[in-house]
Amino acid sequence: MTHRLSLRVYYEDTDLAGIVYYANYLKFIERGRSEWLRELGVDQAALKRQGRVFAVRRIEADYLRPALYDDLLSVETSLGESARARLVLEQRVLRGEETLFSARVIIACLDAAGRPVRLPDGLPALLGGKS
Repeated sequence: MTHRLSLRVYYEDTDLAGIVYYANYLKFIERGRSEWLRELGVDQAALKRQGRVFAVRRIEADYLRPALYDDLLSVETSLGESARARLVLEQRVLRGEETLFSARVIIACLDAAGRPVRLPDGLPALLGGKS
């Protein structure tokens, strides 16, 4: 399943030239991941109350083309693979059909002390058992 989140580039997202500042792509894909989990029925606030959180462990990113002020973008998020305590996600930021940014993101499920723990009960089933 590929999740899509639409967003508009605002003035605050850009540099003086009207081009999206590179670090903002990380914010865009964070929103995409959060909405992907929400759509799957994962309540991250409830997980935190249970002493579990998701944290980014690694990102491999490619900046391919610039996004510009007022562009309408789409953030795509899909599962690459899952393991006992981590997910590997493939994410892209597009303008229409053109890929502007792509990333491979590894997120880990951690306990309150920052140690890896199993993914929340039921999440592997929601992900379709893909591993």
